[in-house]
Amino acid sequence: MAKHLASEKILWLPDVEEHDYPAADSYLRIIYNDKKVADMVASLRKAAIVKFKSKDIFRASQLSLLGISNSHVEKDRKKIANGVALSPLLLVRDESNGKVIIADGYHRLCAIYGFDEDAIIRCKII
Repeated sequence: MAKHLASEKILWLPDVEEHDYPAADSYLRIIYNDKKVADMVASLRKAAIVKFKSKDIFRASQLSLLGISNSHVEKDRKKIANGVALSPLLLVRDESNGKVIIADGYHRLCAIYGFDEDAIIRCKII
């Protein structure tokens, strides 16, 4: 992957955008029961912001990289190029399966990875 230009620094919001929690809730309800998801989302709200390299999140998630042909990835790539701050990712450790679930922020992660696979990603993880 091409490294981003020095002028294209990835900017981050200080905290997760409010609308990302319902998005995470919706996704997690496909995998877990309602009670567990409610507890997870409450824990995510309280979690501190931490940082991981984008390539490490990808490895831990075991997901495929979406290309720039994906409209959501392209939208986030434009935000990065235009200096628009991104919302931190919401991650859940799935210890029983030895991976991390990207509860919200998959498209942002794909967009960032396209600029710099070593980029530091701000996120909350439980």
